[in-house]
Amino acid sequence: MSMTGSAMIAETIQLSVTPVFLLVATGSLLNVFTGRLARVIDRSRVLMERWAQTEGQDHERIVAELRVVDRRIDVINNSIAAAVACGIVVCFLVALLFAQAFAGFNLGLAAAWVFALAMLLLLVSLVLFLIEVRLAIRTIHVPMELLELEEMGWQRRRDKR
Repeated sequence: MSMTGSAMIAETIQLSVTPVFLLVATGSLLNVFTGRLARVIDRSRVLMERWAQTEGQDHERIVAELRVVDRRIDVINNSIAAAVACGIVVCFLVALLFAQAFAGFNLGLAAAWVFALAMLLLLVSLVLFLIEVRLAIRTIHVPMELLELEEMGWQRRRDKR
C-alpha cells in the first residue's frame, strides 16, 4: 500500500473513534437496562406467586402492582430495542465511513444523518429508561402506619433521654 493509502486508513480510523465510543456507551447502557429487566421479571414472579394466596385489599394491591410491573417490562423492552437499534446504526455509520474512504464516494451527508439517527435512538432509549425508573419509584409505597410507628419510636427514644 502506498503512503496515501496508509494515511487514508489512519484518518478513517480516527473518524470512526467517536462512533465507537458511542457504541461502547450504548453497550454499557444495555447492560444496565438488561439488569433492570431481570429485576422487574423477578419481581413479577414473586407477585404472581403471591397473587393466588391473597384476598381482599392485599389482592387488589398485588394486582395493581402486577399491572405496573407489566408496564415496566414493556417500557424497558422498548428502551432496550432503541439502544440496540442505536448500536446497529452506529455500526452502519462506521461502515459508511470506511466505504467513503475506500470507495471514494462522498458519503459525508449520509454519515451525518446516520449519526443524528443514532443520537435520536439513544435519546429515545434514555427517555424510556427514565420513564421506567419513574414507574418503579411510583410503585414503592410505604404504608402510613409504618411511618407513624417509626415517628412514635423516635419520640419515645427522645423522651427517654
